[in-house]
Amino acid sequence: MPQRYDAIFVGTSFASSFFLHAYLAQAPADARVLVLERGPHRPLAWRLQHRAQVRGWGESRGFYRTSNRDKPWVTHVELGGNSNCWWGCTPRMTPADLTMRTSFGVGVDWPVRYEELEPFYAEAERLLQVAGPDDHPAFPRSGPYPLPPHRLSDVDRILADAFPGEFVPQPCARPSVATAKRARCCANGVCEICPIDSKFTVLNELAHLFEDPRVTLLLEAPCTGVDVEGAVARGVRFERDGREEEARGDLVILGANALFNPVLLLRSGLEHRELGRGLNEQVGVNVHVLLDGVDNFQGSTSVTGHGYMLYGGARRRERAGGLLETWNVPLLRLEPGKYRQQLRLRVVFEDLRQPQNRVRLADDGVTPEIIWDGHSDYTQRALEHVEEDLGPVLGALPVESFEMGPVDETEAHILGTTVFGEDPRESVLDRRLVHHRVRNLVVLGGGAFPTSTPANPTLTICALSLWSAAGVLA
Repeated sequence: MPQRYDAIFVGTSFASSFFLHAYLAQAPADARVLVLERGPHRPLAWRLQHRAQVRGWGESRGFYRTSNRDKPWVTHVELGGNSNCWWGCTPRMTPADLTMRTSFGVGVDWPVRYEELEPFYAEAERLLQVAGPDDHPAFPRSGPYPLPPHRLSDVDRILADAFPGEFVPQPCARPSVATAKRARCCANGVCEICPIDSKFTVLNELAHLFEDPRVTLLLEAPCTGVDVEGAVARGVRFERDGREEEARGDLVILGANALFNPVLLLRSGLEHRELGRGLNEQVGVNVHVLLDGVDNFQGSTSVTGHGYMLYGGARRRERAGGLLETWNVPLLRLEPGKYRQQLRLRVVFEDLRQPQNRVRLADDGVTPEIIWDGHSDYTQRALEHVEEDLGPVLGALPVESFEMGPVDETEAHILGTTVFGEDPRESVLDRRLVHHRVRNLVVLGGGAFPTSTPANPTLTICALSLWSAAGVLA
């Protein structure tokens, strides 16, 4: 006889963990919660020992098939998910990011407005212990950041003076001062592992969720589908120790990611014309700048500055907006007297959902298969103009020379395959991330994003989980 639970969570990602936080905060003492995690528990010591594997995206490529072997889709299947390997960059999306159609005539508007999401951004920042500038010019805030901003480099200060209101310290979940559980960021530049366990991870801040006596956590127990009868999710099927088991639940929450969530829905018979389509992520370009007479790398974390000079305005009607990052990882020049006179500048461009880019079930009926045809023309136009658009930015610095790098093969952000919206014909999920047809099935994560925007998606994923929980559990 299957065990019965009040709620069943699939995955221990950012998305799942933040919803679970909200759920347990109001659940009764006798609540029963099941959490299924496909991967193992890998503590920090394991990650340090297997550094090469972690930096090479580990085993992620073995979990899917793809039409383009040169394009990786980064996913870490383990307790805590990608929180173990992320860089900790946590800007909010701007109000205009959520109204792309209205503001710029491209893409679509989100079904939730910035004003509705703002208190959940603030709560997510509190849980993540984000360090950032309270007077951030790109988005209004209801209160200060939990931690003060990181120290800028001398090069950052030149940019901040040249572009007031457009260049600020990067908000990040890498502490600028020690917190109760985490040391101050050591700025060593290997944040995907963080040898001193300083950046936020699910394991160092939210492990208590999985130790709660109301929670049963099963590791290495992949979910194989949701049992749906009519318009109700009755529970899930999962594998453990080589056999398939079932669990019954009143509420089912999928928090795998934008590759695995749509495949679970497809395996559960919940087909939709938008399901699995629109797979995308941001596109990054590096610029290597040699400086003339100005030393760099005085900042107090790995990525110190955020520039909004290419983010909005009339340009964004024609080509993708870009968010500038200044990197503080000390890669040195070889010329005597010029060792620190260089800058790595990175521009991260948004993309638009394209129906031909998708994830579907492979012929085996189990494995995700990715069909990837490349980024949108909107993003391609931004890439073609990036050197021209960066002219005023580089003109503010004492530049000896610069070199444009190639387009990066991944930003490690998987988005767009379980899109949310008001219209059930055009979206898989409603504005609270509840399945339009199955009303006790919640589908979390970046798959819900109707547009990608230039900002890193993690903070918005966390805020959306809290937003979803506020509506679902009301």
